[in-house]
Amino acid sequence: MVDRPNKPTALATTPGLPPQPQVNISHDAGRVSASLPTGETVDILLYGATVISWKDRAGNEKLWLSEAAKLDGSKAIRGGIPIVFPVFGQAPDHAATSKLPQHGFARTSRWELLGKSTSESAGMSDSSVKLDFGLSSASLSDDVKALWPYTFSIIYSVTLSQEGLATSIVITNDGEEAFESQVLLHTYLRIEDITTVSVTGLEGSAYIDKVDGAKLKSQSSTISITQETDRVYTPSTDPSQPVVITSNGEQVFSVVRDGLRDVVVWNPWTDKAMSMPDFEPKDGYKNMLCVEAGSVRDWTKLEPGEAFEGGQTISY
Repeated sequence: MVDRPNKPTALATTPGLPPQPQVNISHDAGRVSASLPTGETVDILLYGATVISWKDRAGNEKLWLSEAAKLDGSKAIRGGIPIVFPVFGQAPDHAATSKLPQHGFARTSRWELLGKSTSESAGMSDSSVKLDFGLSSASLSDDVKALWPYTFSIIYSVTLSQEGLATSIVITNDGEEAFESQVLLHTYLRIEDITTVSVTGLEGSAYIDKVDGAKLKSQSSTISITQETDRVYTPSTDPSQPVVITSNGEQVFSVVRDGLRDVVVWNPWTDKAMSMPDFEPKDGYKNMLCVEAGSVRDWTKLEPGEAFEGGQTISY
């Protein structure tokens, strides 16, 4: 046998793949659930494409969901992250949206799961899962089309990572007529005690105080919640500058916006919570705070073929 000086070495054994992010679809309940190998999870209903749960690796819930929330598609969901489009609240003086229900129709429409994508690494340090949902004018009921007869499509993406949760939206005018709209990611954050919470990052910002006759005011300092609060801020800083929620001086959430100029801060407090049938428990206002990224102070006009993009990233 000829002795070969450069013998080929044995092939190395192919290492096993690391655990992969998982996506499960419950067709009966219309729910999409995703989890990371490290334990983080997210649940989204196709009804409204509403995120109803987001948990960290230890199983701690990060979103507040009313115990009386209807998850059967019978009404808008109280809690989680509903999508507000094409109108924020009601706009009786805006002809195109004056007939629409509170907060529009996106949160009460059935969306379609368009697809999923994952990223992994051997060390799982950057594993994530992205879920894409779609809604278009073609999928709306005739009743809704009659109220808002524009041709559009929306792609809404929810990305779960170890660092946090990102939600983004792309709205495209697919028709031949321009339209105006508003959009808001109506995020209910779960907190331990509202009396210990402060919000920073909005200092120096103008805001509309909806509890005080829609007066225009300016935020001079850190925000503390001591009564019913319903404010629409237009921050003076770049959207990439975080709005930070702290409890007893320690950060519990950070919200970074992308393309969304406004921030709504809302807590119903005692009387308002008592007046809402689907807000349970009635003292649940102590354990939630809405910090909502959106574009709602003015109207965004989209000409035919134009698109609007915006999003937020919530970390803890």
